[in-house]
Amino acid sequence: MFGPQNPRSQPQPGHLYDVAVVGAGVAGTEMAWRLARAGADVLLVSQALDHLGNLYAPTTRDADFPPGSVFALIRDRMAPDTDGWSFHRQLKAELEGTSGIHLLQSTVTELDETDAGVVLSTWEGPKLHARQVVLAVGAFLKGRLLIGDSMEEAGRLSEVAYDFLADDLARAGVFLTGAEATAAAVEGAPPYDVRFLTPAPGELSGFQLTRFDRVRAVGRMLPGECSYRSVLDDASRLADELLALARVNP
Repeated sequence: MFGPQNPRSQPQPGHLYDVAVVGAGVAGTEMAWRLARAGADVLLVSQALDHLGNLYAPTTRDADFPPGSVFALIRDRMAPDTDGWSFHRQLKAELEGTSGIHLLQSTVTELDETDAGVVLSTWEGPKLHARQVVLAVGAFLKGRLLIGDSMEEAGRLSEVAYDFLADDLARAGVFLTGAEATAAAVEGAPPYDVRFLTPAPGELSGFQLTRFDRVRAVGRMLPGECSYRSVLDDASRLADELLALARVNP
């Protein structure tokens, strides 16, 4: 049987999640797993669930996953195998089997903060509702992928950018600044550069976007260099922060 035996909620239109995590890369996947295991009702929304938890490299060899993370759990479970695709499949199965996580393939375009929480608009139409929102969209915030002389509106090969969400954050007054990263060539794929936006340092207080009360950012959306360890450690800290906040304001 697929999925958790006893899910904590049966999401219907208008369902209010404790936390909506936008983006299911390294940071978003870790966030959702930690929050759900601690008892939170979590929405993990991604443009492509087939890419859930995708790694920066094609194998887990030399990956510095901190102990206690879901990434370390899956790596240790499949050792000595280091194949990235096998890792992804087992990671996705772990998330699917974690009670309290609703995996949703959709694209978030706007955030509207209210007294009760945050309303998330989507390309597909239905609105989503959460008490708190975590943006973990990595290099996809108005991402532009450059391969040789060509440019694609994407944060990674075959994965489209969050242009509408970037525009919505800008309309809310969030100052976004440019960043750039390089992906080395791997078998079957050329090297490429990606240019994307992140909130300027002055727009952040820790993980919180200062122009919102209920919106935070984690992972490559934060200014500065990233590694597996730094991103997963940040996700752990932010999960603890949100869980502590929920205990104070149930």
